[in-house]
Amino acid sequence: MLEPKKNEVIMQLIMHGGDAKGKAMEAIAAAKAGDFESATNKIKESEAALVAAHHAQTGLLTQEASGDPVEVSLLLIHGQDHLMTAITFKDLAKEIIEVYERMESK
Repeated sequence: MLEPKKNEVIMQLIMHGGDAKGKAMEAIAAAKAGDFESATNKIKESEAALVAAHHAQTGLLTQEASGDPVEVSLLLIHGQDHLMTAITFKDLAKEIIEVYERMESK
């Protein structure tokens, strides 16, 4: 069974990662509608959620780096997957927003 603190960290990865991905999707929708100010704000919100996820992750990374292995579980892998997917979505959203901005300026 996972220890409570580890479960909390994993849930934060999932929650903040999901929030970051959702905000990135909202940014794309705003850019598609021509609302680039809102798109920019949603990207900032996505980035803030990613920072929160990274802060949650830091404890586990520090523990592992200190020589105290972190037990890998399906839930931990799921949390890491949420985080990495969110990072990818945010990066892609920034590129898509730029494309919409270029299209609108022509």
